[in-house]
Amino acid sequence: MLEPLDPAAAKTLIRTILDVGVVTFSRHAQEELGKDDLTTVDAANALRGGVVGPGELERGTWRYRVRTARLVVVVAFRSETELVVITGWRVGRR
Repeated sequence: MLEPLDPAAAKTLIRTILDVGVVTFSRHAQEELGKDDLTTVDAANALRGGVVGPGELERGTWRYRVRTARLVVVVAFRSETELVVITGWRVGRR
């Protein structure tokens, strides 16, 4: 997979992975979501319905912020069938 993906392609791939791929949550993501009383289901819903921003290269990995009115979730693709949620937070609490 050639990255960075444009936001529309990233959105399509996120939805495909949610439907038929593997989504994992880093320990950091679980902790940060929990601090804001959010669940992995909240994060998955944000990934399905949110707006994907352009890729950002951080620590050698392309990461994509997915925003809704309520929260932000940051993901990285491991392959065309797997993504990992890096972190997430409720908008307005950071």
